[in-house]
Amino acid sequence: MKKNLFMPFVGILAVATSINAQPTLKDTFKNDFLIGAALNESQFTGMNTREAALVKAQFNSISPENALKWEAIHPELDKYNFDPADHYVEFGQQNHMFIVGHTLVWHNQTPKWVFQDDTGNPVDRNTLLKRMHDHISTVVGRYKGKIDGWDVVNEALNEDGTLRESPWEKIIGDDYILKAYQFAHEADPKAELYYNEYSIENAPKRKGAIALIKKLQTAGIPIAGVGLQGHYKMDWPTPAVLDETIKAFAGIGVKVNVTELDMDVLPAATRSQAAEVSMNVALRAELNPYTNGLPDLVQQALAKRYAELFAVFVKNSKLMDRVTFWCVTDADSWLNNWPVKGRTAYPLLFDRNYQPKPAFDAVIRTASPEK
Repeated sequence: MKKNLFMPFVGILAVATSINAQPTLKDTFKNDFLIGAALNESQFTGMNTREAALVKAQFNSISPENALKWEAIHPELDKYNFDPADHYVEFGQQNHMFIVGHTLVWHNQTPKWVFQDDTGNPVDRNTLLKRMHDHISTVVGRYKGKIDGWDVVNEALNEDGTLRESPWEKIIGDDYILKAYQFAHEADPKAELYYNEYSIENAPKRKGAIALIKKLQTAGIPIAGVGLQGHYKMDWPTPAVLDETIKAFAGIGVKVNVTELDMDVLPAATRSQAAEVSMNVALRAELNPYTNGLPDLVQQALAKRYAELFAVFVKNSKLMDRVTFWCVTDADSWLNNWPVKGRTAYPLLFDRNYQPKPAFDAVIRTASPEK
């Protein structure tokens, strides 16, 4: 019997029709802000055709989940791996998207060799500064005029707002942050520069972030925006605290970007509101209650929660440039494995079958009316 060669085409057409038939986030919020997603390699290379199609239909800004982190793009002293990042940038250009570079200086996902000499001992200040300069100059320079904005420094603060004692800080000193921004601005003077951080909705850390940004401004750094990562809980932050946070950063002259938005509906594995990737909690059944799907009551609670947060974003849209989700569908989310490996998470607007959840419709309804 002959194979029906038309059937695969019909399947692809059905997916495309389904995607195109629903409202799009990027069109719905065109009067408010850009809507973004963090992409993995299978999406921006087109290997996952369904998710690539979903991204093209719904989003007008993209961030790389891992392709531009130091360990991925610069794994060895004299070796760069540009291929994934090149594909990422090409995907954004082809689809006329705002392209974000994430991230240049971070204490995580940075190879040990960056901070060590050939014998495994810490390098000196000048050596580490040179490595930072060469990395930023090479990476930012390669995508000059292509990547629109960079998360230059990521997660430099402790929860009390003090400077984190990272290898960067220990070896170079507090001015490593200033140097990173200077190097990035030199490499591409037209690219926007951002500071990106989690849990700065909490007053002590917010105070520290404001002080850090003011210090950069005083030094003449043209910092364009601050990234509220947005790894939120069902009860944190409150809409009032989020509104207060956005206004506080706008008050010092920077735009606010929500850069890594997701919503954890699973039972709390720790009391922390931090999104520290090194956290690791053992899997227990009570921490993974929804292995067979999300109950309708929880779906509706998630929808209500997303709606109340987006209402705050829309209210403050003149102070904001973009809202980016961290990943595209529930299946992609890092929360399936953090801080507990092997959980079934439901933090995003699209489910594991690429379909919009009730939260999607709730978010759509918060947009500003056509002007």
